[in-house]
Formats: sequence, C-alpha cells, structure tokens
Amino acid sequence: MKELFRSNDPVEISFAEAVLKAEGIEPLVLDQHMSVLEGSLGILPKRLAVADDDEAAARALLQDAGLL
Repeated sequence: MKELFRSNDPVEISFAEAVLKAEGIEPLVLDQHMSVLEGSLGILPKRLAVADDDEAAARALLQDAGLL
C-alpha cells in the first residue's frame, strides 16, 4: 500500500475516495476513527492509500482533480 493523500478535511477525503472509486481503484482510508482518541478536534489527518500497482494511476487522477 502507498499513501497518496492526507487531510483533516472530511470532504476532501470523501472526494478523493470518490474520484478513485469512480475509476475502479479501491482506496483505503487510514486513521478514520482516530477522532475518538483525539476528542473530535480534527487534529489528526485521515490518510488515503492505494495498492502499489494502482499508485501511478491514482496519483494522476488526484492531480487532475486538484487534490495533489
């Protein structure tokens, strides 16, 4: 797995996830439930990762979407 993107903004994470899924790339959202530990302050960013084989295509898609 390769981490491609991280953000504290849940809308950005959702958008990035939707962009990748629309093209058949299945992303993994890491640290999704860390808000329970931090008290829902939004300090810890969520991370988006994809399989090693999908990294180049996923990176290009996120760049085209203006996220990278």
